[in-house]
Amino acid sequence: MELQENVPLAPFTTLAVGGPARYFVEALSTADVLAGIEYAKSHHAPLFILGGGSNLVVSDAGWPGLVLRISIPGINHRHGHGTAYFDVGAGENWDEFVAIVVQHHCAGVECLSGIPGSVGGTPVQNVGAYGQDVSETITTVAALDLQTGQEEEFDKNDCGFGYRTSIFNTSQRGRYVILRVTFALPHGGEPRLAYADLKKYFAAGPAKPTLADVREAVLEIRASKAMLITPGDEDSRSAGSFFKNPVLSPAEFEALKQKALARGLEIPSYPALHAQRKVSAAWLVEQSGFSKGYTKGHVGISRKHALAIVNRGGATAAEVVALKGEIQQGVRERWGIALEVEPVLVGF
Repeated sequence: MELQENVPLAPFTTLAVGGPARYFVEALSTADVLAGIEYAKSHHAPLFILGGGSNLVVSDAGWPGLVLRISIPGINHRHGHGTAYFDVGAGENWDEFVAIVVQHHCAGVECLSGIPGSVGGTPVQNVGAYGQDVSETITTVAALDLQTGQEEEFDKNDCGFGYRTSIFNTSQRGRYVILRVTFALPHGGEPRLAYADLKKYFAAGPAKPTLADVREAVLEIRASKAMLITPGDEDSRSAGSFFKNPVLSPAEFEALKQKALARGLEIPSYPALHAQRKVSAAWLVEQSGFSKGYTKGHVGISRKHALAIVNRGGATAAEVVALKGEIQQGVRERWGIALEVEPVLVGF
């Protein structure tokens, strides 16, 4: 284990804001993880587990304890009865893993192309996009229990997967460090074309797009919305979607629908989670006076995606959080809905 001190954290995040970590360890193995945890305990230093940094806002004060960056490598795969199993280290780059899966003609994650971050972060939030969620293909998650120091393996049914949730960010938040994730993917499977943007993209052909075609389409669509990290594009310097799409009960949705109709508006929505309705957070943000391109100081809303708060250069975490609060207040006052944030706020 190599211990560093006073390491700036902004370069480890896609939003590029935040102060330093008092102590910093890059863990390349389970042994490194255990050593880092033991160091934090023995020095009474608060511990924060860092993955790919794509869904994170670090405070300007940074982190007063030890930041343990999980960089465990390794991608191993095996085939059996039409299914390929991939055992992946938590530190592997997610999009690079998706590219490998597609090259092996395996379906199940092609619509999740271009999502920044590491493999270990995907089960925590049940990462999803364009009609796919990782919970559909995850079979097991290996994690270290911070309370016992023992490694445990969770079957997918034990992970409590829901919309952008799992036990790792709800009931057991802060207890486990993800070490490895195993995926089961159909070899030679068909690509998923459930999402409207993808259907529109392929409306003019080809008639049967391949997995590689769908991957390229997703990358292109994400780039058009500045949801793909592109050097030189300040609209892509974000933490991804900052707010979750609200999921409403039928009664709550009906009340919102009536408010919208009274203003001559129609709410875009789609069925989600049993009889509830998922509403577009982007629509709520824009209909509350926060249009794409809205700017305040060094931060703003992406010119291409209403849910992305972006660092336009030289931004502070305080500016990001202030804009977050302004948007939440505006949506609450206009529509009576409390938007939940998607990124993790650290050190506030």
